[in-house]
Amino acid sequence: ANGPRFLHENSMEDIDSILKVNIGGVCWVTKAVLPGMLKRRRGAIVNIGSGSSVIVPSFPFSAIYAATKAFVATFSRTLCIEYKEYGIDVQCQVPLYVATKMVSNSIDGSSYFVPTPEKYSRGSVRWIGYESLCIPYLAHALQAYLLSQVADPVVNHVVFHTKLRMRNKILLQQESTKPLLNHKH
Repeated sequence: ANGPRFLHENSMEDIDSILKVNIGGVCWVTKAVLPGMLKRRRGAIVNIGSGSSVIVPSFPFSAIYAATKAFVATFSRTLCIEYKEYGIDVQCQVPLYVATKMVSNSIDGSSYFVPTPEKYSRGSVRWIGYESLCIPYLAHALQAYLLSQVADPVVNHVVFHTKLRMRNKILLQQESTKPLLNHKH
């Protein structure tokens, strides 16, 4: 929630939090629900990945986040193969930007390419049970296709400078909200 930043600008607490939520949480919840699904011989596990780990070649200023989401994608695809014969579908859905609190410092409001969570979830639910890795929101799938047609160095350059602008905007906002020091004359 601190926005885009260089790795060295993250506290160890920030890094630990991202790892616990995006890796630990996914593993713990999956392990907890699998025994019941195995007993029933059916179930669906839907993990939320990120375009930062699947669609773009790199995601500057969010290295830990993107790496944890790459874990989620690989974890989901692997479990899909392991548990398919037991009637359990495991899927990783890959959104790009969704107008959530997490991106509110970087993105202004919702749009066709940045849907509200409600709009995104409607597409998301329809994709459960299909591919092990999918982009369920049509506008995001279109963006992913278009990005796949551009050379990686060009995408890296654009993403780097876009995220750098986001980072600088957030830093300016944080500076402007710091209380002024009261000096006694």
